[in-house]
Amino acid sequence: MTEANRGGGGGGAAGFPVHLDRTAEAPLPVQLAAALREAIDAATLRPGETVPATRELARRLGVARGVVVVAYEQLVAEGYLAATHGQGTRVNPALELVEPRSAMSPTPVGAPAPEPVQAPAPLAPGQPITDTVVSPAWRSAWRSAAGRVDVAPPALGDPALRHEIAEHLRRMRGTARQASDVLVTAGTRDGLGLLLAALGGGRGRELVVGVEDPGLPSLRGAVQAHGARIVALPTDAEGLDTGRLPSGMLDAVIVTPSHQYPLGGSLPLPRRRELLAWARRTGVVVIEDDFDSELRYTGSALPTLAALDDPAQGSVVLLGTFSRTLAPSLAAGYLLAPAGLRARIEPLRRELGGPVSGVVQAALADYLASGELRRHTARMLRRYAARRDAVSDRLAGARGVRVRPMDGGLHTVIEFAGAEGPVRETAVLDAARADGLGVQGLAGYWQQRDSVPGLAGLVLGVGGPDDAEFERALVRLRGILDA
Repeated sequence: MTEANRGGGGGGAAGFPVHLDRTAEAPLPVQLAAALREAIDAATLRPGETVPATRELARRLGVARGVVVVAYEQLVAEGYLAATHGQGTRVNPALELVEPRSAMSPTPVGAPAPEPVQAPAPLAPGQPITDTVVSPAWRSAWRSAAGRVDVAPPALGDPALRHEIAEHLRRMRGTARQASDVLVTAGTRDGLGLLLAALGGGRGRELVVGVEDPGLPSLRGAVQAHGARIVALPTDAEGLDTGRLPSGMLDAVIVTPSHQYPLGGSLPLPRRRELLAWARRTGVVVIEDDFDSELRYTGSALPTLAALDDPAQGSVVLLGTFSRTLAPSLAAGYLLAPAGLRARIEPLRRELGGPVSGVVQAALADYLASGELRRHTARMLRRYAARRDAVSDRLAGARGVRVRPMDGGLHTVIEFAGAEGPVRETAVLDAARADGLGVQGLAGYWQQRDSVPGLAGLVLGVGGPDDAEFERALVRLRGILDA
């Protein structure tokens, strides 16, 4: 008995199993044809795949070449194989036209069924515009990085990328810090989880983390997923109300000082100083979520809270991501921390290892060094501003609707006036969801629902699909509002 080798060349069909029994009554060509026929019917060999050359297969099976020739000729006659001059012998490509895809490409036993890939909804918050990310500088960075697959970056991050992130923060965010202050992360949530784990180690009790109310529900969920208890902190039109911060109960507080989410307020300088003084006095760590602060299209981007902090014994840990300025699929970001806090974070990161591949880090380092991110951001600011204006134009005159002023970011907020606002929010949200628009209800951003200060409305993303699809989505939303 012989069996075809499972390795070697011969195209996609090189490793199919063939059993030939020399003691059987059936001739060897008949046995070989039956084995090939069975492999094709079972989709082990698929339409269009080449089968091994007759000499090669005969050598592997230890039979005369004529055995293979006869078997192939039989299957060509039956329509299982197709022989084309210059292309060799293949499984007949026409079989793909008559067999259902599920039969030709079955899901392997034990493998999960593939999940459908869905495009983001046209007005879903948090989605950047990505249709112009791929530029000559982007392609060049990835080509260069692809040649460095054998270089594993240190756990804290590729030194070149840490340097470029420090330069990026200096140029774009007014924050001059050393590259050693930067750790590479897989994004904001990875950085937050790393920090919370470092802060919680050895305390023997659960962490207590203050979060802005309203705030991003997924951020609250990420904090809870790491075993911390959440305390809602009040906000107003300028962001976090630093005059109402509690004492003696918090380990950390998460703030969005440059662009409060979702209402868009910017924390003024007196409040920033008050927050830092409170943190120094109480020993609380301030976690600055800098999620989309570079995308400010009214005036210049505000400096980070970390820029006011002490680089050695400070209280502020800055979390940033490239998912908002480039693409969510990149899954890369950074953490900036003063030396005192880094001494607690770095050992844990070294123990866990770096979460971002060396190829991604090398590509990002080259891309940042080229200056293309700054140019890309400038181009995107103009498009986001135009979309913000389109929201105001399309929804102008809608009954009881006010578009809230927004200086930047990837979303805007519309408010419903009057006592019927909460009821209208629910009705409009249901209709918009049924239409696949992706808008979010404003009430869902409050942790303490009984403290919602009479605000009702929707949060709309201004990124996502192309401009034409965005315009069509606004028209559909206006129709829902007018109904």
